[in-house]
Amino acid sequence: MVKTALKIDGMMCGMCEAHINDVIRKVVPEARKVRSSHTKGECSFLSDVEPNADDIMSAIAATGYTVQSMKTEAYTKKFLGIF
Repeated sequence: MVKTALKIDGMMCGMCEAHINDVIRKVVPEARKVRSSHTKGECSFLSDVEPNADDIMSAIAATGYTVQSMKTEAYTKKFLGIF
């Protein structure tokens, strides 16, 4: 599983967050836990494979926002286990 984090410029409100989330879900159909924050200027999501950075950046740019950076890293689900 891969966690992708984006820094996005131009989000001003909750509707902007919704627009970004919709774009991510269209470009990466298998994306899960898609979350955006206009106050932090961030978006993150999980996917099974590493998404195509060019596709995401161009789709977000087409909506009027600017991707400042994109970072992917391996993600392992954290379990709260008592042994």
